[in-house]
This record gives sequence, C-alpha cells and structure tokens, in this order.
Amino acid sequence: MTLGLARAGARVIATAARESAELEQVAAEMHAECGEQRVVPLIADVRSAEDCERVVNAALAQWQRLDILVNNAGRGMKYASERFLVEPPRFWEVEPETWRMVIDTNVNGPFLMARAAVPHLLRAGRGRIVNISMNHDTMRRRGFSPYGPSKAALESETIIWAQDLEGTGVTVNALLPGGATATGMIPPGLPDAVRATLLEPEIIVAPLLWLVSADADGINGRRLLANRWEGADPALAIEDAGWTRS
Repeated sequence: MTLGLARAGARVIATAARESAELEQVAAEMHAECGEQRVVPLIADVRSAEDCERVVNAALAQWQRLDILVNNAGRGMKYASERFLVEPPRFWEVEPETWRMVIDTNVNGPFLMARAAVPHLLRAGRGRIVNISMNHDTMRRRGFSPYGPSKAALESETIIWAQDLEGTGVTVNALLPGGATATGMIPPGLPDAVRATLLEPEIIVAPLLWLVSADADGINGRRLLANRWEGADPALAIEDAGWTRS
C-alpha cells in the first residue's frame, strides 16, 4: 500500500513499531524510482497516543497537509501460536499479555491514530480513513482469538466513526484483501497446499487508490473486498458494513 500510494503521487509517512530496515528499504526504493522523497520512514507505536500525535505532526511538518489515514498496523495470530493455521489455539491457551498486545494494537491503535488525524482532516473539509479489516468468517473462526475479536471491534469502530463524520467530507471505510495474504503476519513453514492459497499483497492497492480518490466521495461506512475488485465496476467489491442510514 505504501508503494502503491507513493507511485500514484501521494507522500506517505510509513511507520513500524520496532524495526526500521524494511521502512528504509521502501523509502529508498521510491526515491530511486521517482527521484524525490515520497516515503518518510518513522518508528512509532500506535499503542502510544504520543507516537500517534508525532506521526500526524510529522506529515504536517513535512508537507503542510494531511489527507489520508490508513490504519494498517496490526498484530496477528502468530503471536498466539506459530502454527495457528494448522493447529488453531483455544482462547484459554492464549497468554494474557498476548491478548492485550493484539487488542491494544488492532483496536486502540486505530482509535489513537484517528483521534490524532481527524481534527486536521475536518479543518481541511475532506479526508479519508481506511481501516484494514478481514473476512467476517475469519472473525468467527475457531481458534482465532484474539485476532478475530480485534477486527470485529475495528469494524464496529468503522461504522460508528462513519456516522460521527457523516456530512463533514471525511469518510471512514474498511478495506480487506478477501483472504489470507502472503505478508509477514503469516509464519514460515506452512504446508505448500496452504501457502498456495494465499493472496498476493498487491491485490489491495487498486481498491485502496480508488477509495482515497474523489471517485469515492460518496462511499462511507462500507467494506471493500479486494479479491472482488473490478476497476470498471467498484460496486462488485463494496459491501455495507452494517450501518443502515435512517
């Protein structure tokens, strides 16, 4: 998503909680590709309100504006068990500190980032918040605590925030790949049959670019499934997130 946004002309603050090497590699790749600094790497933990404010302030200091927030920071099931896809852990087997870490990152992190960003988006009169979610079936899947509950909470945040921001020019939507995706959240050593079913991360770029564009001005409180995306007809990928307008 960082590369996709930057290639489309956006300037991106890309964050990670601990390790900077991958961020710096992405920033260097974009600089070499386009000849300017479109990606700024920043170590920041979304569990910290101070770090979230620092990320927003970095964007404003660098470019004097803020248009888009993508809440993609997340902790997955591998922290509960490296074999979660083949031997799902039961919820009582999850360590309390693991539960708290996942919930704090996946539920509180998006709140803290949105809380820091929204006042600036409101002043601009336009903005996008995109919360990265997952399939409803996975939220209810056996052995997927605490990751499933955390994303169910994120979808609730999406629906409520969309209503809170209705009519402001700032929209809130959920975007999901539509299946398990070959990212760092998937542990190594999976059976070949399981790995062959994984989606490629690039699947999410096209619907993201559409969602943050002016073409999606009327889209608010919805879910977009990247694996259903057909650029000629975005409606195929859009689901109601559960908010029925009165």
